[in-house]
Amino acid sequence: MGVREILSRWERAARTLPGKDREHALRVIAMARVHASECFYAFGDPLEAVLFSVLLEVAKEREEGRRRVDP
Repeated sequence: MGVREILSRWERAARTLPGKDREHALRVIAMARVHASECFYAFGDPLEAVLFSVLLEVAKEREEGRRRVDP
């Protein structure tokens, strides 16, 4: 199973979730797409590439949030 298949399964699962959960799930999927194709070549496991991509985006968002709060 490759990155596209994983994200496709995640999208199907996201569609079954209610309201805010669906929104958050779709955000996670969008995060996964940002670097997943680049990471795919660095990792042997597509799931590892997808998760790494999501974690990288979460870390970036946290850092941006800190910059907005801290002068």
